[in-house]
Amino acid sequence: MCELQLPAGCRGPLFVSIGDEEKLSTFLELNPYIARENAFVDDYSMAAYKAVGFGSIVDVDPELAKKVKMQAPDLGGFSGWLSYGRAAAKLAPIPKDQKIFGGGIPQGVLQLGGTFVVNGDDIVYQRSDTVPGDTPDLEQVLRIIEETCDTEAAAAAMG
Repeated sequence: MCELQLPAGCRGPLFVSIGDEEKLSTFLELNPYIARENAFVDDYSMAAYKAVGFGSIVDVDPELAKKVKMQAPDLGGFSGWLSYGRAAAKLAPIPKDQKIFGGGIPQGVLQLGGTFVVNGDDIVYQRSDTVPGDTPDLEQVLRIIEETCDTEAAAAAMG
């Protein structure tokens, strides 16, 4: 079980993904420490992703993509990778009615995401993924959250 300790007054993390209610339910079953009210599914039109400016892997400059340094996560050996593969197949952002073979690459698979830290109506941190799996420095994001929440709590305490 994973437990994230956030400063008082902070809420999250919130998750947004592409899919449908069935994929959301599967995701939550696989991640029981995430509350349903902290997860949202953007449908296959990907309107929320597009509204915040997330692009597609096909639009990424190949030279920029080569510069991204990624490290494979430790999934606990072979059985962990098998579990990951089964989950990824169930959660892939592919509509049920789309052909996987001969139907072209599903747009949801090409969609990139990102990370935000939001304080009220203000976006205090935004990062768009360069390629799938290009995640931010979690320690940096947590520091930003702590600083933002501490500032918010201090302002509220002062009146």
